[in-house]
Amino acid sequence: MTVRDATEGDLPEIARIYAHHVVAGVATFEVEPPDAGEWRRRWTATRAQGLPFLVAERTGRIAGYAYCSPWKTRAAYRRTVENSIYLDPDAVGAGFGGRLLDALLDRCAAAGVREVIAVVVDADAAASLALHRSRGFAEAGRLTRVGYKHGRWLDTMLLQRSLAPTDPSSG
Repeated sequence: MTVRDATEGDLPEIARIYAHHVVAGVATFEVEPPDAGEWRRRWTATRAQGLPFLVAERTGRIAGYAYCSPWKTRAAYRRTVENSIYLDPDAVGAGFGGRLLDALLDRCAAAGVREVIAVVVDADAAASLALHRSRGFAEAGRLTRVGYKHGRWLDTMLLQRSLAPTDPSSG
């Protein structure tokens, strides 16, 4: 298993993995899979902001990916990000999620990120919640019935992990 920076050549496999989650699951609230242009835009924007966009591969095939995006666009949030991790269905339970999240947190810390937010749909999300909690994420809140997908209303849980000690003098 290798975790490395995603390249533009990885985007079709990333799109394939995500499309599965869009169509078959509720881990994302998107209802239509993004096209190739949108994936190029997300990858380019993430890199331009100095944030990590990673893939995990085994035997030369992408098993999953993870990246961070700004939590909010206002300047005061500039050191807070939201993480996203998606695995190929065949890779679930093989440790890829943990390896990706560990690498993502390391890269975020190196990039000066102080807070990482995970937004997890609580329906069918036991594995995602366990993964984040095992890496020090704590529940920060719940938003009820904020998404409607596949014929049901869904809640999200907000989890948060601090990467730096609280120091009001550093910005």
